[in-house]
Amino acid sequence: MLFSSVIFLFYFLPLVLGLYYILRFSVTAKNMLLLVASLFFYAWGEPWFVLVMLASICFNYIFALLVDKFRERRNTAYTIITLMLIVNLGMLFVFKYMAFALRIVNENTGFGLNIPNIALPLGISFFTFHGISYVIDVYRGHGAVQKNLFYVALYISFFPQLVAGPILRYNTIADQMVNRKESWDKFALGCCRFIVGLGKKVLLSNSMAIVADHIFSMGGTSDIPASLAWLGAIAYTLQIYFDFSGYSDMAIGLALMFGFKFEENFRYPYISRSITEFWRRWHISLGTWFKEYVYFPLGGSRVTNKDKMIRNLLIVWGLTGVWHGAEWTFVVWGLINFAFIALEKISNFDKGTRFNPLRHLYAMFIVVIGWVIFRSPDLIQAGNYLGNMFGLYGNGFWSDTTWMFLKEYALFFILGILFCMPIATRMNKLMVDGARFSKPLELVYPVTIIVLFLVCVSYLVKGTYNPFIYFNF
Repeated sequence: MLFSSVIFLFYFLPLVLGLYYILRFSVTAKNMLLLVASLFFYAWGEPWFVLVMLASICFNYIFALLVDKFRERRNTAYTIITLMLIVNLGMLFVFKYMAFALRIVNENTGFGLNIPNIALPLGISFFTFHGISYVIDVYRGHGAVQKNLFYVALYISFFPQLVAGPILRYNTIADQMVNRKESWDKFALGCCRFIVGLGKKVLLSNSMAIVADHIFSMGGTSDIPASLAWLGAIAYTLQIYFDFSGYSDMAIGLALMFGFKFEENFRYPYISRSITEFWRRWHISLGTWFKEYVYFPLGGSRVTNKDKMIRNLLIVWGLTGVWHGAEWTFVVWGLINFAFIALEKISNFDKGTRFNPLRHLYAMFIVVIGWVIFRSPDLIQAGNYLGNMFGLYGNGFWSDTTWMFLKEYALFFILGILFCMPIATRMNKLMVDGARFSKPLELVYPVTIIVLFLVCVSYLVKGTYNPFIYFNF
């Protein structure tokens, strides 16, 4: 079930919200409703795969109890942690990476192994990471072990963040599950945040998806003019940002409607002036997860020599690339990020303050190139598309097709570029600070939100193209 669907907006969400506020007298009743609703939400499109998620919940519940019981016996605790990682990562490997691994074996050995067609459960990477972080945090003493399976199930399956994040640490939500307070202010803010995310997704991301999909389908397998290739790359750069940040906004907004507070997951990454800064602003919860559970345990940047720091970065970015998908394009994309982040750390580039416009152009150039590789189905098509961008095939610079896309989608490109900048944040600050224009903004804002919602609904009713990129992870 998509957040940006008529079924979710006009049937599922109103019903769950109505029942939730009827049950306001009991935290237990509210939590039971949310758990049932979350399991139904996940099972809506994939009824059998809900069993995979339930198995993950049960395994990690048991592992957390065991690691808490044997915490003082270091060898036993390490054995439990190792088994937990084998079970979680093994499950992830079977569903997400087995076919890719068997294909590599076949290509390099000629064994001709049978490659099974295994469907990927939605959000398996997300709920697997939730489970791993919960058990490790219990072992580290960063949160009390939860002896009630019900609360572990709610933490992992809570529908706003279930299939595409943000990745929550248990200790950030444990107290909220039993002590949260709903309020009209939270509900109103949650509705506005949800509608903003819906607008990002339905109006901007979906429109950019049409442009990107058309151009990438041409540019990966044939020669196209450089301007058209760059237009497609920029369209995808906007699409993936508004797709994923829009989903995060909707998740944060939904959580607020139920009294929960999630951390921010995006902070305007396209205003970054280095790749290091970009990854402090993009998918913050994933970056934090890899720092806490991979980078810091390896020694992080505090190791005695730069060689070990480079090794640690290589491991983290290799894993980050693989986490996003089972294809060589994701591996190469991860290694590109590693290479530039390593160079920036060695040269202290990220700490510089001069030539900011040039630094921003550099960061965005690398980001766009990276997204082309990320978007391409294989390295051959990625190479062909990049060749088109840099005019290597002599197909010219301009074309009528470029002009056609620009003319038809100019408004969406302009709005997309504008809303990559912190315009909304500054408007909110003006209203909060009581500045000169705060009163007019307070009147315009709710009207704008209502109009935005109605426009989004009209697009959904018309049945416009509505993919979710991160549902593949």
